[in-house]
Amino acid sequence: MIPIWLLLIFVTFLQPIPILSLPECNFPAIFNFGDSNSDTGTLAAIYGQLPVPYGETYFHHSAGRYSDGRLVIDFIAEGLGLPYLDAFLDSMGTNFSHGVNYAMAGSTIRRQNTTIFQKGGYSPIPLEFQYVEFSDFLNKSQVIREKGDVFKQLFPAKEKFSSALYTFEIGHNDLTAGYDLDMTTEQVKAYVPDLISQFTTTIKKVYASGGRAFWIHNTGPVGCLPYILDTRVITSAQMDKYGCAAPYNDVSQYFNQKLKEAIIQLRKEFPLAAITYVDIYAVKYSLIAQAEKLGFGDPFLVCCGHGGRYNFDNSRRCGSTDTVNGKNIVIANSCEDPSSRIIWDGIHFTEAANKWIYDQIVDGAFSDPPVPLKMACHEFPDALDELID
Repeated sequence: MIPIWLLLIFVTFLQPIPILSLPECNFPAIFNFGDSNSDTGTLAAIYGQLPVPYGETYFHHSAGRYSDGRLVIDFIAEGLGLPYLDAFLDSMGTNFSHGVNYAMAGSTIRRQNTTIFQKGGYSPIPLEFQYVEFSDFLNKSQVIREKGDVFKQLFPAKEKFSSALYTFEIGHNDLTAGYDLDMTTEQVKAYVPDLISQFTTTIKKVYASGGRAFWIHNTGPVGCLPYILDTRVITSAQMDKYGCAAPYNDVSQYFNQKLKEAIIQLRKEFPLAAITYVDIYAVKYSLIAQAEKLGFGDPFLVCCGHGGRYNFDNSRRCGSTDTVNGKNIVIANSCEDPSSRIIWDGIHFTEAANKWIYDQIVDGAFSDPPVPLKMACHEFPDALDELID
């Protein structure tokens, strides 16, 4: 791959206006779509707050996030000078003037046949319904603003929708859904094209609604999660040199390959859109590979869990309680120092890991085109894609 600095030099000769001289984007709002990796309170608003010790590091209370603190989407908001995003379904003290979060833990791209209360169950709000929520908000928010007073302050002006950043991180649960149904990796791969088709359909709908700047994360290395490593039969031959389950990661990479191909096609179809593909897989895998060097120790040791090889028991997840001597106590509690761990609860990352991930992606080092977050509103020529490929 050509170094980013060299790519930028090349493109300065390909564009009338050099990239390096373009102004930073002034995103007035963020509209986020996704799953638990970026849920800031949707699941909690429906089913109740996550148990202690979720949120302990930064918020010092459960804050609707699957982490001990902030998520990557929180750091993205901070980096753009915006407040954290409130969940669309949260009615308690919410302010949507700077954007909305539609992500929900357990959400998938396509509809699932199981509910969140069943084994292997998922969110009742897949990506297509998250778009319905967005579309409803787009229309009703302007009607509400007309009431004036506080209502005008809590909802975004219409022009913010066209200049906002639209962020996406979803697909992880679609892959694990197949594993939960005892599908083989090849069977899971077989439905990936349908996932990508439904994903791109939503992108097109957002574009038709006025969205122009898209920041899209691919899916992470599923085979590196203790949840997979502990609950699946994985032979030693299937483990890679860093301790991850290669077959599961192969499926993630296949999904990402197809997603990137689809995004390149979307750029051709919508030349006025600025669509950035962010390789979260590469960042997370790099973090796992360098865990000890970076001060995180064992990359698979769960901070908040209970027993087992990875301090993870799927039936006693983070915050689980038990009755001991007549008292209800937390038996799956937090480790002493969450900042020294990568994995928070067996599936999701700690705030420290999320911050490290954000620091790697904010300058565009893992993006296609390789441009910083604050430049993600600018469209770039096809020549840049060709140089990257």
